[in-house]
Amino acid sequence: MNALFDLILAILGLYRLVLIITIVMSWLFTFGVINQYNQVVSAIWQVCTKLTEPILRPIRNVLPSMGGLDLSPLIVFFGILFLESLIRKDIAPALT
Repeated sequence: MNALFDLILAILGLYRLVLIITIVMSWLFTFGVINQYNQVVSAIWQVCTKLTEPILRPIRNVLPSMGGLDLSPLIVFFGILFLESLIRKDIAPALT
């Protein structure tokens, strides 16, 4: 059972990393630091977007408009941290 929790925590950690990459890349696009028409940048952006959008889109639909400020990645990030904490401190010890 421990291996299953370790796998879930690893997946959540990787998803958190992809979310951070997506956030940083969107800032870099906005400020013109990187060119989104570069093949490598475009490929990374497409992969990150395809992984994060299915979770971010429903949250964006629920949140009110903040004038161009997107808080959905922050909500997902804290949700992942909460899940990781819940698994480490409550679920895993209860089942071992």
